[in-house]
Amino acid sequence: MTVEGALRGAAPHLLLDSLRTSLAHLYAATRADLLLVDYGFTALRPVEPVQAPAGMSHTPVDAGPAGRVLRTQQPYLFRDVGPTATVYLPVTVRGDRCGVLVVDLPADRSGPETTASLARVAETLGHALRVADRHTDLYRRTRRTRALSVAGEMQWDTLPGRACSGPAFDLHAHWEPAYTSGGHLLDWSATERDLVIVVADGAGPGTPAALASTLALMAIRNARRAGLDLATQAGLTDQALYGQYRGRHPLSVLLLRIDLATGEAEVVDAGSPTLWRLRPAATERIELDRQLPLGMFEDTVYAPQSLRLLPGDRLVFVARGAGEPAAGGGDEAPDGPVARALADVSHREGADVPRAVVRALRGTGRAAPDAALVLCLDWRGHGTGTPDGNRHGGLGPAAPASP
Repeated sequence: MTVEGALRGAAPHLLLDSLRTSLAHLYAATRADLLLVDYGFTALRPVEPVQAPAGMSHTPVDAGPAGRVLRTQQPYLFRDVGPTATVYLPVTVRGDRCGVLVVDLPADRSGPETTASLARVAETLGHALRVADRHTDLYRRTRRTRALSVAGEMQWDTLPGRACSGPAFDLHAHWEPAYTSGGHLLDWSATERDLVIVVADGAGPGTPAALASTLALMAIRNARRAGLDLATQAGLTDQALYGQYRGRHPLSVLLLRIDLATGEAEVVDAGSPTLWRLRPAATERIELDRQLPLGMFEDTVYAPQSLRLLPGDRLVFVARGAGEPAAGGGDEAPDGPVARALADVSHREGADVPRAVVRALRGTGRAAPDAALVLCLDWRGHGTGTPDGNRHGGLGPAAPASP
């Protein structure tokens, strides 16, 4: 039986047992352990029980061979003078980094072909974990360094994840506090024609904010899945929030739809998080026509604006609480901390940008937001020719936004 077949037939809580049996048979593996990244993206935590003879402790995501593999998304084969080799393999689902699979096998059975084959096994395991999560709490318990608040539990159960990749784009997100937030809203959906992204500022702390955000998210998804346009999605969500809260829990939201074939986009800015565009020549905040937050007044009508993406563009969405961000102090503009953070990460890979920006914003002293969410979109597009430039496939001169 293939590894894929074995994983498909295994009980959700016994995926690792099934995998170990298959790897021992096919590769003579003597050990297979799975490390899952925690909710705060700070540590890799082993799924119990472990097979490592000396046990396995929690590993920081920024240290050791497992951390290296998580960051680089490249398998790593370690061979010493002994009879055993260890392979570290990224476990990733459509760009969302779940963890690292660690396999021990005979040194004479290791090599590039075996490593490549095991990398495909790790990818298959990632997809199996996504399905198993619906039927067991084992893997979610492993991912916790401490208890989640009820609001945090609601947020993690409703949001789509931390990343998504397609032929034309890469999406990566991070938010803090990861265990207690609950108020931020994030969603995306991709088809063969378009990509839709939703980002919202937190509606406040705790369970009331999580309830309002969850209602908004369900209303947006309901309208989107009915095939309605972006402005109508915003309008129906506005009605749902106002009908429930009568203006007491407005939500500042940005909705974006990108045509995957052309890079043409439409945006609805409902008192939104800020949107930034990074190109080699400039980092700029895209100024949009800000409309009323969702749920503030009854029957608000929303109008979309247009935006054009060029291959190589990087868009960064920054949600750091309701209203405009506070200035960092002195004569600094309100956007100063965000602009500095983006300048510091301009040459990083997209996967590293959200966490770095969130940490920078939450370390700005008295003006630091209680919670922050950052989403980074790297746009490749489908065109074969790109303007001159060298970051993310090349960029041309900065074209003005067309809100």
